[in-house]
Order: sequence, then structure tokens, then C-alpha cells
Amino acid sequence: MTDPLLNRILPNPDSTPGYLLWLSRPRFWLYLAGPVVVGVTYAAGGPGDLFRPIAVALFAYFLFPANVFLYGVNDLFDADVDVENPKKDDREIRYQQDRAVGAVIALSGLLGGLFLPFLPAAGAVGMIGFLALAVEYSAPPLRFKTTPFFDSLSNGLYVLPGVVAYAAVAGGAPPVAAVAGGWLWAMGMHTFSAIPDIGPDRAAGIETTATRLGKARTYLYCGGCWLAAALVFGTVHPFFAALLGIYPVFVAVVAATDLPVGRVYWWFPALNTAVGTLFTLAGLWVTLYG
Repeated sequence: MTDPLLNRILPNPDSTPGYLLWLSRPRFWLYLAGPVVVGVTYAAGGPGDLFRPIAVALFAYFLFPANVFLYGVNDLFDADVDVENPKKDDREIRYQQDRAVGAVIALSGLLGGLFLPFLPAAGAVGMIGFLALAVEYSAPPLRFKTTPFFDSLSNGLYVLPGVVAYAAVAGGAPPVAAVAGGWLWAMGMHTFSAIPDIGPDRAAGIETTATRLGKARTYLYCGGCWLAAALVFGTVHPFFAALLGIYPVFVAVVAATDLPVGRVYWWFPALNTAVGTLFTLAGLWVTLYG
């Protein structure tokens, strides 16, 4: 591991707890937990709804166990492929063939299923969808990540924690346009993240949207997804279009200046956290001051 920040914070990956923390991709924890916060904020009818037990429990689940499940399944089925991936020598960690680790990954998925009796129909569908896509993105027989465009489409799974949380608090599904806009945003995020892997994926014989399109056209694809996300989400409220409109501008700047995409990719946790915070603050304003 050569990530200076996480090296100072996390325990050594040689221990099982330390390894599981590294496996869960701490930099990306809010990619699943953040949508829960947004979903709860916009579902809340008042301040009391923000900290309902089901909302707090879902946040805790999607902050850590769900990340262990998602990335654990990914690393398990990518163990051979990751031999060629330089990210595993730098910011991430290679899969550790260990029964205890495998058991924790499986239990993390089962833990998500324990929420089902406490969720309304829309929330249960969202949770089942998340768990199914978390597995089939990486695992046979579907292994979406090796099928161009289905790899991108399946990564709408990052929106589903928000759907689950919204439904748990509001009792019904969020607006279709919000889900569709979020799904398009996640598609762009996933495909942008695949650009640094074009070389290793081609060397390993894996075909993805990014390897199919190549770097330049993948930039266009991501920009198109993000522009569509802004337009669709904007039908819920123009404020959302303004926030998501940052992303197509961002990718255009990256493409025009030829910034090193391997470095830019690691800027996204900060950018996404900032945008998610603005989403949340706007929702809190409405909830508290209506």
C-alpha cells in the first residue's frame, strides 16, 4: 500500500480486520452511504424522521458491511485479472484467499437481507436489486463487468441505497425522474473509473465499455451520461440540474487538457462528497424550514 492518507489511518492489512477495512475501499464508503443520507433527507416529513432507527441502521449498513460485500465479491472474482492491475499495488489491495474473509463477505450480504421484513415494497425491491447487482456485476453467470454497456448500466446499483432509504422513511418510492437521473449519473461515474483500467483490462482479455470505445470516445460517453442525468434530474427541480451539470463540464475540461485520468479518478471522492453535501443541505433546508 502506498496511499499516504490511508496508511496513516488504517491498521496494517496483514491482520484480518485491517484487511477487511482496506478491502471495503474507505475512500468510496460514501458512494453507498451518501445516497442513504440524501434519500432520508428528502423523504423526511420533519426533523424526527432524519434519525429514525431504520434510517440510522441503513446508513450503518451501507457505510461498511455493504462495501465489504460489494468490493469483496468484486475482488474474489477478479483475483486473477488483478494481477495486471497497478491500482492493486497502489491505492487498493489484492484479494486474500482466506476462509474468514470469505465468510465475512457472505455475512455482509446476508445482513442486507435482514432489512427486508422492515421495508415497504419499493424499499425491498431496491435492496434485492442492490444485492443481486452487487453479485452479478462480478460473478458468473452474468458477470456484467465483462460485457460492454451492461457494465455501465448495472452500476446504477449505487443509486439503490438511496431508493431503499427513501422508501423506508416515506413509505413509497422516490420520484422516477430522480432514480433515472441518479442511475445515469452512476453509469457515467462507473465508465469514467474504467478509463485507467483500459490497458490492464485489455492485457487480461477483459472487454468493457471503456475498452470497446477507447479513451476519447469514453470521455464522450461519460459526458453524455452526465448531461442526460442533469436534464432528467432537472425535471424534479432545476437546482438538481445545476448541481449535476458540474460533471459534463468537468469531463470536458479533463478531455481538453489531457489531464492524467489515473490521477483525476482519485479526485472524485472529494467532488462527489461536495455535490452530495449540497444535495443534502438543500433537502435539510426544505425539511426544517419548508
